[in-house]
Amino acid sequence: MAFLRAFGHYVPERVVANEELATRFGCAPEWILDMTGIEQRRYAAPDESVVSLGVSAAQACLERASMTARDVGLLIVSCGSAARRVPGPAALIARELGLRETPAFDVPVASAGSLQALVMADQLCQRFGHVLVVATEKISAILDASEHPAGTGVLFGDGAGACLVSPDAGFMRILSSVLHTDGTFAEDLRLELSGPIVMSGRTVIMQAVRKLPSVIVEALDACKRTVPEVAVFLLHQANLNLIARTAKSLDVAPARFFTNIGRYGNTSSASLLIAASEWSQTSAPAPGALSCFAVFGAGFHWGALVAEGG
Repeated sequence: MAFLRAFGHYVPERVVANEELATRFGCAPEWILDMTGIEQRRYAAPDESVVSLGVSAAQACLERASMTARDVGLLIVSCGSAARRVPGPAALIARELGLRETPAFDVPVASAGSLQALVMADQLCQRFGHVLVVATEKISAILDASEHPAGTGVLFGDGAGACLVSPDAGFMRILSSVLHTDGTFAEDLRLELSGPIVMSGRTVIMQAVRKLPSVIVEALDACKRTVPEVAVFLLHQANLNLIARTAKSLDVAPARFFTNIGRYGNTSSASLLIAASEWSQTSAPAPGALSCFAVFGAGFHWGALVAEGG
């Protein structure tokens, strides 16, 4: 048994509105909003990196947990936009947090990596104690380095989120989780060592609208719960229309899906934890209330996790 003890997040100061990107990509601001549900996103400053973003989110999470980095027994970092092959950001975030011998490893998975890291933390906290999960992305640097079509270039923003998973106590208890991967569609959403993000939007949406509702039901079945029992759904903030279609497929009112994509855009693996952090600041779950976290992303990787307040 493991618990979600606290969330934290950090987003850069620079706000990039649709009007700015409409000029850059030769499209209308209204088209961006209609296609994605995004009104603005955040871009990191030149001197900000996935490491500095991740450190800020980690510190915010630890502060909310009333703990320090010395209490962390393991650090897991998800990032799909690291600036170099090795070492990954995990070692550098650990260094900046003052961790000298605490184990740390990377999960280089876009979009779905934060939930994969949470599932690993659930399993590993009994051995290592408090596990700090960080998801951090600076996708604006990738957009600046290569030409992108409007349908891809307007989607993304920068930011980082964090979650402390503990073996003994927290405001939510993890009940179940499910992870899946299907490499059949690996070429339909990819980022090479150089060049632009390549995305077949039709394939991604088609697969996501099938797999997200299915894995949510699968994770609920695993803990013998049902969709109507879930108080809030927290999804990877990829596209507002995708979230709405997932809600419709599950026959759930859209209001039960927390969304902040309108303000931050798609921050890849960081989006789930940024959303969870904002949600937990204003809407802490009541004892016994269910929350369902779900992701879908490049790979394709997808999964869901169910937690209970209390």
